[in-house]
Amino acid sequence: MNVRLADKTFEPFIGAEKIQQAVSSIADTISRDFKDKTPVFLPILDGAFVFAADLAKKLTITPKFSFIKVKSYHNTASSGLVNQVMGLDIDISGQDVIIIEDIIDTGLTVSYLLKELRKHKPASIRIATLLNKPGALVEKISIDYKGLEIPNRFIVGYGMDYNGLGRNLDSIYVLKG
Repeated sequence: MNVRLADKTFEPFIGAEKIQQAVSSIADTISRDFKDKTPVFLPILDGAFVFAADLAKKLTITPKFSFIKVKSYHNTASSGLVNQVMGLDIDISGQDVIIIEDIIDTGLTVSYLLKELRKHKPASIRIATLLNKPGALVEKISIDYKGLEIPNRFIVGYGMDYNGLGRNLDSIYVLKG
């Protein structure tokens, strides 16, 4: 069933069950890689909050959480600029850090965060993303934990939005047309 958000129509793209399978796979790998460790998870707000919550519930380790808010989208396109709205509020020096991102498309947000986080001298930084759009990459990013690869299309749902709408959908929808 299609979903109407403001002036746009979106059609089903990735179902809730497939999303949860991808989240479970990422959680299993992170739990194995960080067995007996306490990494710091840095979910990127606003979009990654749903993914981060589901990921946390499936882990067999106990990470610390802090949140960073950045913005790079306007309407249905990346602005090409990254604006940090809310910054790091814990000491990550000497810590293993995992950036939790809902989607990596241009790579600009993660590239910006990597430069900023390295200034704090963490022991390591890894990247986990539910979705990857290799066709949209502008910055080369090495992704350590990747759920699904998707084509370069605009999507909503499962934390991702169109002008603030659609984050609450449990499936992912693609812009129709």
